[in-house]
Amino acid sequence: MEFCMQLSLVLVLSVFVVPAAVLSDSSLSSNGVSEIPKKLLNCAQRPQVFDWMVGIRRKIHENPELGYEEFETSELIRAELDKMGIKYKHPIGVTGVVGFIGTRKPPFVAIRADMDALAMQEMVEWEHKSKNAGKMHACGHDAHVAMLLGAAKILKDHEKDLQGTVVLVFQPAEEGGAGAKKMIAGGALENVSAIFGLHVANHIPVAEVASRPGPFFAGSGFFEATISGKGGHAALPHHAVDPILAASNVIVSLQHLVSREADPLDSQVVTVGKFQGGDAFNVIPDSVKIGGTFRAFTMKSLMQLKQRIKQVITGQASVHRCIAAVNFFEDEKPISPPTINHNDLHEHFRNVAGDMLGFQKVKDHQPLMGSEDFAYYQEAIPGYFFLLGMADDALGPLPTPHSPHFRINEDALPFGAALHAAFAVRYLLEFPQEVPSPAQEHHDEL
Repeated sequence: MEFCMQLSLVLVLSVFVVPAAVLSDSSLSSNGVSEIPKKLLNCAQRPQVFDWMVGIRRKIHENPELGYEEFETSELIRAELDKMGIKYKHPIGVTGVVGFIGTRKPPFVAIRADMDALAMQEMVEWEHKSKNAGKMHACGHDAHVAMLLGAAKILKDHEKDLQGTVVLVFQPAEEGGAGAKKMIAGGALENVSAIFGLHVANHIPVAEVASRPGPFFAGSGFFEATISGKGGHAALPHHAVDPILAASNVIVSLQHLVSREADPLDSQVVTVGKFQGGDAFNVIPDSVKIGGTFRAFTMKSLMQLKQRIKQVITGQASVHRCIAAVNFFEDEKPISPPTINHNDLHEHFRNVAGDMLGFQKVKDHQPLMGSEDFAYYQEAIPGYFFLLGMADDALGPLPTPHSPHFRINEDALPFGAALHAAFAVRYLLEFPQEVPSPAQEHHDEL
């Protein structure tokens, strides 16, 4: 704590009290402002802060909870915020938590972490393996929460120096549950000018980051179809109406939507990942159920795919004398928009991350067909999402997210916490907002 008290004094004298002329300097490479990220990283790497984040992450990992069921995770977050003296609102979006650090006045900038786990059995044998059967933090959300809490601790230590308000968004149900959408509906972005988020990446070296301006992650939707025919003996197919044959032709035809109908320069994906039907070798079943996902980088392409998926499934089923019912889960798993990074915030990302890590460790990344419901925030306000590296040759190859063998390199935690804090602090300095006059409508978050 002594080190951070000294740092706070340094920041007050040489960083946060910055003349207006310095704030207008687009490079911000002098007068101490460029030193903010490194100093915040030093705070995040202190053993007591690092060990605390590791402990938080392991507690959450042992007790994974699915979307909108993150009650104990939410309780843990609120307990830690209480210890730090950070005010918050709860519940938002069922289990979500929104905390506030700073002046409680504009400008407001948000940093976000997702909380939910996946419905899968962990296969990694270690001391902190999931204690909840069939549930696992296999996408790094336990680390995301730990890093946002780490950022909160660092920012709280320098609260009096902040030139605005940092909003901490702890979000439920990122994994297909549109948790971000419910957080927005609950007021999580009220008064907020911009939002930042991250995701751990197994293929990027630790202490490096990667992103891009514009479309980064694809938008996505889910579908399921029940194809019904007439069951019968496998030796007498002419007395049956075979839904397995119909479903097989449906799957082949769905692949033509991308290969023959989509612009080759407009990346799209249709994947069938579920096929359920029949229980015996010699019986044609009455019905078959298939399901899958579709991805694209524009809402126009997503809606076109949705329309054609339904047409192909019902049409091909009809050709084979079957009936099909198609469900796109509009309520449970609504279509997630593409994640599109704001161009101005891309420069902010490069400058802040470069000042912390070195500009050679800030990489450009190609667009990804994975989806991220951070996109809902970006539809409402400017937002920026990036990948945080955690690969290390000493650990060997790290499995990809959504693998039952997924692991976290905890050495990445200080970098994520410090980057969260630095993006927020520098944003408040570099993007000053006009404070609303009493005549203007403004609702104080607290």
